[in-house]
Parts: sequence; C-alpha cells; structure tokens
Amino acid sequence: MTGSPRTSTRPARFLTSRFSRPRAPRARALGALRRTTALTALTALVGACGVLPGSGPDRSPVTVMTWAPERAGGADLPGIPAMARAFARWVNAEGGIGGRELEVITCNERNDAAGASECAHRAVAEEAVAVVGSYSQHSRAFLGPLESAGIPYIGGYGVTEDEFTRALSYPVHGGQPALTAGLGRQLAAHCTDVALVRPDTAAGDELPVLLNGGLATGRRPAAHDVMAEEEATEYTRQAREALSRVSAAGPGKGCVVSALGERTRTFTDSFRRVRADYPPVRVGAVFGSVDQSAVDRTGGGSGPYEGAYVCGWYPVSSDPRWAPLRKVIGAHAFDDNRIDPADAGVQTTWVAYTVLREAVEAIGGAEVTARGVRDVLDGGLRVDTGGLTPVLSWRFEDLLAVREFPRAVNANVTFQSVRDGRLVAARPGFVDVSATLEDLPAR
Repeated sequence: MTGSPRTSTRPARFLTSRFSRPRAPRARALGALRRTTALTALTALVGACGVLPGSGPDRSPVTVMTWAPERAGGADLPGIPAMARAFARWVNAEGGIGGRELEVITCNERNDAAGASECAHRAVAEEAVAVVGSYSQHSRAFLGPLESAGIPYIGGYGVTEDEFTRALSYPVHGGQPALTAGLGRQLAAHCTDVALVRPDTAAGDELPVLLNGGLATGRRPAAHDVMAEEEATEYTRQAREALSRVSAAGPGKGCVVSALGERTRTFTDSFRRVRADYPPVRVGAVFGSVDQSAVDRTGGGSGPYEGAYVCGWYPVSSDPRWAPLRKVIGAHAFDDNRIDPADAGVQTTWVAYTVLREAVEAIGGAEVTARGVRDVLDGGLRVDTGGLTPVLSWRFEDLLAVREFPRAVNANVTFQSVRDGRLVAARPGFVDVSATLEDLPAR
C-alpha cells in the first residue's frame, strides 16, 4: 500500500543570507571538493545497497483479498477463504513474506453478481495488492473494478472464460477447458462410445467441442450430446437417455460423462437409481465435480463412481507433494473442518498463494503495490510449486497459443481413476493437452 509522503517539521535552514561574508576562492574550492567527495560516497552506498542511508527496506504489511461464496447453498465453498487465512497464519508465524506481515481479507461472494461486485470494490477500498485464489462465476461483475484499480487476479478457480482472456488475470491451471479436453483424451483410450450430459446453456454448448477434441486424439466418434435443464431437481430422463445411447458398446465399453457443475450430485442420484436397468458402463468426470469426498459420500467402492475415469489439474490428494499443505492445515487451521485438502478449491488457493509469496519475495525491499506484483509476474518470474504444477510463468512467450484462452500458461492435467473406493493416479505425471486445445475449431 502506498503511504502518505513524509514531511519534516523542522524549520528550513537557509544556505546563504545577506549577513554572510563572501567565501574566498580557496574556501569555495574546498567546499566543492567536500561536496563532491560526499556525493561520490553516497552514490557508492546507493549502488551497493539500493537504498538511501536510513531509509531501509519496506516492511509494511501486504494486503490481499480472497473471496468465495459462503452460506450460498449448492455453491458453498468456505474452504477457499479458510485456506487463505491458514496460509497467512503460517507465513506470519515464520516471519512473514520477505519480513512483511501478510494480511488476508476475505469476502463472501454469495454466488451472485452483486456479491462479486461488492467484494471487488472492497478490495479496491482496502488497497489490496492482489486478489488471490478465489472463486466466482460472475467475472463481468468483479474484473471491471479490479482492472480499473490495476489489481491482479491470481489463481482464480477458472470457472469463467474471462479468467483466461483478461490481461490482469494470472491463471495457475487450464480451467474447465483443459479438464474437459483432457477427459476426452483419457476416455478415448477406454471407451468406444461416450454420452455427455451437460446444461442447455451457452456455456454448456462449448463442452461437446472440448470433449470431442480430446476424443478425436484417439480416433473416437463424437460424444452423444444429452442436454439438461441447468436448475433441474432430478435427471432421470437424461440418465436413461445417456445409458441407452452407450449400452450397445458392450459391458464396460460405454461411458457416461456428467458436466453439470454443482448439479452433478443431483444427476448422480438419478443415475444410480436407473443404471441397474442397463448393461454396465463407466463414469467419466472432471475433478471438482468428483473428488474423494464425493466418492465417499456416494458409497465408496460400491457406489456409482467405482471404476470412474477422472481428469484433474493436480496430483491426487494422497500424493506426497501435498504434504506441506497438509502440514499447514494441521498446524494452523486447527479443527477447521471447512478445509478439505482433497478439494480443488483449497488446492488451487494453496498454489495461488505460493505464486503470491514468490512474487512478493521477488520485489525485494521495495514497497509492495499492485503494480509491482504485476510487473514481477509479467517480467518473467518463474514459480516452482513443488511439483503440483509445471513451473509457472506469465511472460508473453509463455502464453499458450490457444485462440480462445490467450492467458492460459498451463494446460497440463492428470489422469485419475477410482479403485476400491479411492481416487488414485491412473498414470504417472502430467498430460499436456495444449495441442488439443490449439486444434479446436474457431467459434
């Protein structure tokens, strides 16, 4: 934050007065020599230390904001702001970021445009240097105020297209596009016929294109497109339609993909009730709609997700690379059960705050401002996330050549599956789907 300029209360000293006697030429020469010597010493000191004597490095707190919907029904994501606060407690207990205290302000986005706008305006009023690791479906309501104030948006959940097109957005993963295209690639190796159940909306219209792009890499036919009402309370008709479309593929060769966002749980209830009437099929899903808690909630190894194929942004939650996150939760989140280390929102918030920490430390002793954070990110900062993602960088040359998602820098995904009720890695390492995204037809 930029403070008020310091002003001296001491009276000014006049260098000359009408009562002073003129200096002799030798005295003037000696004075000039002394001033030159002092200036040379001062210049050397500034060059060596980067600061004027007595000014010292800036140690003012670093203020950021994190928002997500809380107490908002099906879109309730309290683990995101809770993780942000736990991260702040951890780094402050370790001495802060570069010796500065991290101050995290959280905001309830309420899952509506008005709430998103209010949170963004509050970030501006609080002079936040960044909005970090947040979730909102209402990008048009929050990105405008942030851009007007020059505040970067680091590591949002990636639920909106704007997060991959706007100049002040710094995504840490490939969002829904990478997951959907990646799931298509994963299913292409196992399924001869696929049915996609998705919302009958403009956003939903993009999902078949992404999934089919992935299926095409394995020379599989396009998925059967089963449209559903976005706010339906049950999906029995859509579940039966999807099952009937892929049942001819043979046992285990047909796959049903649900891409209904927060309504995926509702679809799964309908699907479970009718699936026994059809030959066995596999389920395909993207991480976020299906995670370990969803598998546990629906019956574990005897539930509908057993044998499912899941595409994620990160390694599975049991991977040792998540050990630092689990340690911070255990030490600084106490008994806060809102923070699930297997939740995609919690994981993305951890990665986003890792980026913030690296950016602030790269600024060094200068004052930390929103402009300074942007300059560091745009200037080639490379962030090592401990293997949770590839090394991240947002230089122009690091942006992927994906026509519809020009701010994307990471299109790597992981292939996972459910075995004996546990979400495990289906193959080691990351799968880069940037080429699949680049080859998608123009809209």
